[in-house]
Amino acid sequence: MSNITRIEVGPRMSQAVVVNGIVTTAGIVALRAPGASVGEQTKDILDRIDELLAAAGSDKSKVVSGTIWLADIAMFNEMNEVWDNWVVRGSTPVRACVESRLAAPQFIVEIQVTATT
Repeated sequence: MSNITRIEVGPRMSQAVVVNGIVTTAGIVALRAPGASVGEQTKDILDRIDELLAAAGSDKSKVVSGTIWLADIAMFNEMNEVWDNWVVRGSTPVRACVESRLAAPQFIVEIQVTATT
């Protein structure tokens, strides 16, 4: 029997779910920085992910995978500058990054991670 913990449960989705020692976040957008540059949005998202991981009893050193969606792949280098400063050296996760149309035009990056507790 699995023990499931849901974090910040909403009517459509939870912001994170913990099951059997695995934390999975929703796709996180920059709600505190809509319309900002990709670097600023990436920083806001990663700060938010830090908060969700802490609420789950985890942290960025335990992230095992990440998926990043960019509205324009030309923003890849700017996003990577922020990402590279956030990840823990020697504990970098597997990652995928793709260009995609996001849910609203003010959001140009979205990130989802999976971590252990």
